[in-house]
Amino acid sequence: MKPARFDYVAVASTDEALDALADEAKVLAGGQSLVPLLNMRLARPSLLVDVNRVPGLDRVELDEAVRIGALARQADVLASPAAAAVPLLAAALRHVGHPATRSRGTIGGSLAHADPAAELPAILLALDGEVVARSRTGERKIAAEAFFTGPFTTALRADELLTDVVLPRPDSRPFGFAELSRRHGDFALAGAIVLLRPARLVLFGLGGAPERAPVAERALDEGAPAAEVAEAATRDLSPVDDVHADGAYRRRIAAVLVRRAIQEARSRG
Repeated sequence: MKPARFDYVAVASTDEALDALADEAKVLAGGQSLVPLLNMRLARPSLLVDVNRVPGLDRVELDEAVRIGALARQADVLASPAAAAVPLLAAALRHVGHPATRSRGTIGGSLAHADPAAELPAILLALDGEVVARSRTGERKIAAEAFFTGPFTTALRADELLTDVVLPRPDSRPFGFAELSRRHGDFALAGAIVLLRPARLVLFGLGGAPERAPVAERALDEGAPAAEVAEAATRDLSPVDDVHADGAYRRRIAAVLVRRAIQEARSRG
């Protein structure tokens, strides 16, 4: 199929991008998610705002935090000092798509797309990260817990441009990352992220957005066995049914993945 008719503008600055944004506009960065949606006519914007020529949007900076420009390619971040500073980010990025898609896909694009089965939204939540959004009225920071509002839905307004992703640094906590997909690089049928001391447990691929499991986190902080933590994390889950797997299957594999992630985290220290 071919996309529905739209206008196109390639902007050279953030200000130009903000001038162009409107209710029916879409931002084009890596295009790895947007272009297929256009071709299938699941997205029908009146205007594409191409930000690939905006200088500085692809920067990666390390100081008291890791600051990643929204246009930074996933492959470039994986090869950058940011990956060494935040090992969990590096572990997750290796599961994002394939080398060819990571060479074009952007960090900000994946977060703004907000696929419930994607790794990067779950990482942002697990690490207490935040995004920076700019509009003509100013700049605001949005914590991960407030950013993802549902499947493929975020707190970004139509007049806002996601410009930066901020992760705390350093984060040397022992971690575990586990997911199940039909093939390496496919979106996850289910996934689990575990951090220790203090505990953080995030599940993804199961519903509308990545979510924490606070009861399981308390059990993890108390040193409960992995099986007990996994049961607490999945007890009240009602995962989605779709063509790839039913909810009951997702719930069972989520418990297995939580156990694996805990075992990996504890093996790291």
